[in-house]
Amino acid sequence: MAKNKLENLLFKSELFWDEASQAEQNQASKFSEQYKEFLNKAKIETEVVQESIKLAKQVGYKEVSLDPTSPRLHGASDKLGKNKKVFFVNRGKSVVLVDLGNKDLEKGANFLLAHTDSPRLDLKVRPLYEDGGIAYLKPHYYGGIKKYHWPAIPLEMRGSIILKNNQEVNINIGGKTNEPVFVISDLLPHLEKEKLEKPLKDAIDGEEMNIIVGSIPVKDKKAKERVKLAILEWLNKNYKIKEVDFVSADIRFVPAFEARDVGLDKSLVGGYGQDDRVCVYTSLQAFLQAKNKQSKILYLVDKEEVGSMGTTGAMSLWLENVLEYLLKQTNSELSVNDIFRKSSAISADVVAAFDPDYKNVFDEKNSIHLGKGVAIEKYLGYRGKALTVDAEPKFLREMMDLFEQKKVVWQTGHLGKIDQGGGGTVAVHLANRNLEVVDMGVALLNMHAPYELASKGDIFSAYKGYKAFLEK
Repeated sequence: MAKNKLENLLFKSELFWDEASQAEQNQASKFSEQYKEFLNKAKIETEVVQESIKLAKQVGYKEVSLDPTSPRLHGASDKLGKNKKVFFVNRGKSVVLVDLGNKDLEKGANFLLAHTDSPRLDLKVRPLYEDGGIAYLKPHYYGGIKKYHWPAIPLEMRGSIILKNNQEVNINIGGKTNEPVFVISDLLPHLEKEKLEKPLKDAIDGEEMNIIVGSIPVKDKKAKERVKLAILEWLNKNYKIKEVDFVSADIRFVPAFEARDVGLDKSLVGGYGQDDRVCVYTSLQAFLQAKNKQSKILYLVDKEEVGSMGTTGAMSLWLENVLEYLLKQTNSELSVNDIFRKSSAISADVVAAFDPDYKNVFDEKNSIHLGKGVAIEKYLGYRGKALTVDAEPKFLREMMDLFEQKKVVWQTGHLGKIDQGGGGTVAVHLANRNLEVVDMGVALLNMHAPYELASKGDIFSAYKGYKAFLEK
């Protein structure tokens, strides 16, 4: 008896599969099936926004525009009217969803933020060239990738180009089995003596990551760069594209992998872009299904992987623009700063799962594990806690007690050993606005690789935790 009492003093993180009922485990599996569909449809930031909007519209959300003259409106109103459930789209790459609840914004709001972008390959402004009878597109990598992951895997081409007449042309090639894919070539092991002597980070140079797009020339044997011309001819015939139009393009190359179950027990989801679309999907579903009285706001934001700057990043004042509009439309006397001061937020982003094959970079006593639920991170940052946000103790205790009450399986820990590196999220940009905020998300293996792994138990626990927060 005495031993059992003492054991109650210990903090133990339990597996979702031990704590959850069979009915809830079944729910987790069903939820993950829908999540895999989302991953396959939404591989770039604009697609994440489009798919999120579709789901929001299905439950009654209406689009509102801050700029009634914008050509991107597609029929959106510039008036809030009696609508309590609305969304605002920023340049197609970020979106704010708002449910004013019964309190409007007078008592602040519960904020959820996740990011729409993932590591990928973008194109240079003059990408198309020919060499050795092969046509290539020259990319610039986006975000923190390991360059050696990207050669010799199938790639999809996704994005859009604005033509001279201001027409937006959407491109999506490689996602279906009857469509071609694209590849970066890799050097055969028989000839890579020099490469093998380089440090791993230098084995593939950024300028070597060129994407093969064709090898059949135009018929005219007197023409120069015959294969390049053939590719331009194909692009012009199918998409009305000229070479100059690449300057006004948002073309991304992403892995052509479908999201799949991983493991004989199908306990894991494998797929590209789970950083941070696993948190996008779980926070979106939690937001759309939560029954709240207080206002709630979901901000799906771009550019996190490259510093959160720019018009669609978390450092943009666009969120303030949306809040100013809402305050004016609801005749509130509050200021935007009042809203932030009265509100609390979750920065929904992924965290590294403990990997037994690389134990030397983890502090096992403070690591986050696959299958032990949604991860609450008190702080992130780099050596010396640089660029971190420390969640306030009272807010942490509130979340811990809430999860205990709602039977949300959760765990806590840090990214890795202190001097091994570090990481950050959009939490710092929320805290700078005087928002009470904590990082909370799903643990991943293979983070930032072309194929990331997440536990179905953690995915469902994140959804359940975000929903509990919005309903508190």
